[in-house]
Amino acid sequence: MQPILKELQKIGIIPVIKIDDAEKAVPLAKALIAGGIPCAEVTFRTAQGEEAIRRIKKNVPGILLGAGTVLTPEQVDRAADAGAAFIVSPGFNPKVVSRCIEKNIPVTPGCSCPSDIEQALAFNLEAVKIFPAEQIGGLDFIKAVAAPYTSMMFIPTGGINASSIAKYTAYEKILACGGSWMVGSDMINAGEFDRITTLCREAILSMLNLSVVHIGINAAAEEDAVRAAKLFETLFGFTVKPGNSSIFCADGIEIMKKAGPGKNGHIAVGTTSVVKAAAFLERQGIQFNNDAAKTDAKGNLTVVYLKDEILGFAIHLVQKK
Repeated sequence: MQPILKELQKIGIIPVIKIDDAEKAVPLAKALIAGGIPCAEVTFRTAQGEEAIRRIKKNVPGILLGAGTVLTPEQVDRAADAGAAFIVSPGFNPKVVSRCIEKNIPVTPGCSCPSDIEQALAFNLEAVKIFPAEQIGGLDFIKAVAAPYTSMMFIPTGGINASSIAKYTAYEKILACGGSWMVGSDMINAGEFDRITTLCREAILSMLNLSVVHIGINAAAEEDAVRAAKLFETLFGFTVKPGNSSIFCADGIEIMKKAGPGKNGHIAVGTTSVVKAAAFLERQGIQFNNDAAKTDAKGNLTVVYLKDEILGFAIHLVQKK
């Protein structure tokens, strides 16, 4: 996969922005980064879009910047010259796609049916935008069309919001989701950048859907683990499920038969996407112990431990089922 697409996959959300005043572009980009979304798709819907891209590129390092609503090859040229690192179009225009390929700039054209997707495959594209996502069937539609097109990744855009994004990003064929609910034009025009930062943070946390899955307790030996498990069963009626290396009590408590990660044990934090959650934490300076990472049969990251413990407990992210 192209490096820029991989970065978009790690971020998970692509704010779709309509700029009416280029003066607002730089503070907006800084608000996005502060909210945990170092990415923006600035649309060519207004005359200010190109200049907004140019100003962000010059003044806000660290943001992955794209141009949206690109309808012509000439707009591809203008967007690339302004500093856009990727191109998004609402539909599949072969001329736009061809110009992007000529300029070696990633493009995700809008697709709404299998025929569009097959055109994208003919151009060797790795990801397409599904637009308008909710209006044409949402996640059920994407899962249906993903079945025959196993190599394609999808960026649904249109009708997605904070309450629905987690169900999309939990599906492995979703590269990222586009949306504008956290960057509405009214907020941008009013200069409500603190509010945008707050909404971006809320959007990220909604997407990741983080929650405690279970707490692991280290026992000194197997007999200690068995004794503790029986006590939980006797006191609280918790169902005991013995395993090879641990014993689960009511799913939420894991007693290790011998000392595992962490001085006292571990805490498993579930998420819709371990890749996206790890990238979000890494952007905040958190380091991971990649030697202890686990993947599934398809090579998808499913478990990764934070490098540092919290009060004697190792913390690991785990993929929610």
